[in-house]
Amino acid sequence: MVQALIIFVAQLLFVPVLTLRTIMMVKGMKEKAAAMGMLEGIIYVGALGLVFSDLSNYLNMASYALGFGVGLYIGAIIEQKLAIGYVTIEVNIMQRNEELTNRLREVGFSVSTAEVEGMSSSRFRLDCTARRDREREFIDIVNSYEPSAFIVSFEPRNFKGGYITKAMKKRKDNFLKKKMSA
Repeated sequence: MVQALIIFVAQLLFVPVLTLRTIMMVKGMKEKAAAMGMLEGIIYVGALGLVFSDLSNYLNMASYALGFGVGLYIGAIIEQKLAIGYVTIEVNIMQRNEELTNRLREVGFSVSTAEVEGMSSSRFRLDCTARRDREREFIDIVNSYEPSAFIVSFEPRNFKGGYITKAMKKRKDNFLKKKMSA
């Protein structure tokens, strides 16, 4: 019974670490991904070693599977809370909405606008790249001004230049200044 509990807890640790390692690899964070991979390997070998030490113990196998499932759920929640990276959001609306555009800019989003051709009419598109942890805020603002807007978001693999790059450089410079003066 103690062995089954150890296996379950190990899986609760293993799967979120696996989730975070995968995300870090996809986001290009090689060093952090490697560190998470080492931790993942240690947990994996330990838990699997306990399962394979007695293949007739079905409780250990069930604990491994149950821990894996619950660990996936926990890993997804952690990933959602961390919201690592950036998201590009496209908003398609029927007509120009300066009030919406101004509000988004007022709260710190960089917004580009363009008139585009829809299937049967001209429409307006708003484009924004923002930190992933602000995606919900952006969508909520758009919904409050344009409830019928078509909104699509995706994660850019990389980007160069623009408002975000300047803001990141400014934050880095401020950080280095504070570090030097401390």
